[in-house]
Amino acid sequence: MRIMAIDYGDARTGVAISDATGLLTGFTTVIQSRNREVVAEQIKDLAAAYGVEELVLGFPKNMDGSEGARAGLYRCFAQQLEEATGLSPVLWDERRTTVEAHNILHQSGKRMKAHKKNVDAVAASLILEGYLTYRRVRG
Repeated sequence: MRIMAIDYGDARTGVAISDATGLLTGFTTVIQSRNREVVAEQIKDLAAAYGVEELVLGFPKNMDGSEGARAGLYRCFAQQLEEATGLSPVLWDERRTTVEAHNILHQSGKRMKAHKKNVDAVAASLILEGYLTYRRVRG
């Protein structure tokens, strides 16, 4: 079962898709658009091309676990994704994924300027890895 994780953002949206077994992160990309309709359409196309059966959308939460200021926007986008793909996204806590993604890129020797191109795909990979681990533990 292929699972797609989405790190939705204002200017860029990171996407990570698992391998066919649903155990490992496989394909990653970044959608460069500020237009929600364009992003939803490209996610729909990627989901169809890779045979994705489940969507996981990074969801903004505060450090205390309460919903972040942008939670309403993400719920609306989740609804838009469901209408576009026919798949109901799982809303997944994305706290600290962007910070962790920057740390990973920095540790790999990437300069800060180069992070902008890759950080959203890395953040989506972290969301996907967290979700895949949850699925394995949950059994």
